[in-house]
Amino acid sequence: MIYDKPPITIEEQIAKLQERGLEFDNIELAKKYFSHISYYRLAGYWWPMYKDKDKKEDKHSFKPNSKFKDVIALYNFDHRLRMLIFDVIEKIEISLRTKLIYHLSHEFDPWWFEERSLFTDTQSLTKTLFKIQEEVERSKDVFMKEHKKKYKEDLRFPPSWKTLELTSFGSLSRLYGNLKNTVKSKDVIAEELGAVNHTYLPSWLQSIAQIRNFCAHHSRLWNKNLPGTVKLLPKPPYRWINDVPKQHEFKYLYVHLCLMRYLLNVIEPPNKFDQRLKKLMEKYKDNVDPNALGFKDGWRQEELWN
Repeated sequence: MIYDKPPITIEEQIAKLQERGLEFDNIELAKKYFSHISYYRLAGYWWPMYKDKDKKEDKHSFKPNSKFKDVIALYNFDHRLRMLIFDVIEKIEISLRTKLIYHLSHEFDPWWFEERSLFTDTQSLTKTLFKIQEEVERSKDVFMKEHKKKYKEDLRFPPSWKTLELTSFGSLSRLYGNLKNTVKSKDVIAEELGAVNHTYLPSWLQSIAQIRNFCAHHSRLWNKNLPGTVKLLPKPPYRWINDVPKQHEFKYLYVHLCLMRYLLNVIEPPNKFDQRLKKLMEKYKDNVDPNALGFKDGWRQEELWN
């Protein structure tokens, strides 16, 4: 089959949705939204409003009482959720970067991240170093310009305390996860972040890095199946949840939010992540189904979230 649908105007987009049963209170306001937010970006928020969406003969007709204003409410909720999460991840990223630089530079030397003998998968390391090289070359930071000017005969990367300051969270998490388990700093960093040892922290960081990328690219988090999975500590040394999600529930955001809260409690105690998340959920309680994010009944009473 060849795709042959032509583009349609904003007025035609709204008319199509009306024909399918989506209710609009203010057509002019709706036109303004569609002029700034694309049809298919908003489609992710009205998709659950379809009835029988898996049946080919049903052409995406909406359930009764489906309203465009609720679509916009979900869109706004998702935006605020991403901003909240991005702020939390920033603190986790800075902490991880600091610990990698400090512990591994002291255990080995400032160029430990180039030492292939320290890593399990050298092919993966090559790819990571290529990304880091791109980030370093792209940098306009004064300290990097001065380094290149002063040490132009030194063909190595700048030392870790300069290079890794420019490195993305994804590359940092890959460096950490790829370290051999015999590297002492790998366990030290995990212990300092409350993850006990190297067994658990790599999957946490990989998950958080994926979610960070969704936030950075303005991708939908609400009602999204996350691709990553995580290994959970059987007996965490700090506050955790009693009602722990099962493996099949790891595709939802809730368990990953719990891990972020757990790490943030170690990195920045006290913090207001719990208050800000509860306030956001309360504000949109008439629009947001907590189950679409994997929230458990009674999550507000969990010790982790208090």
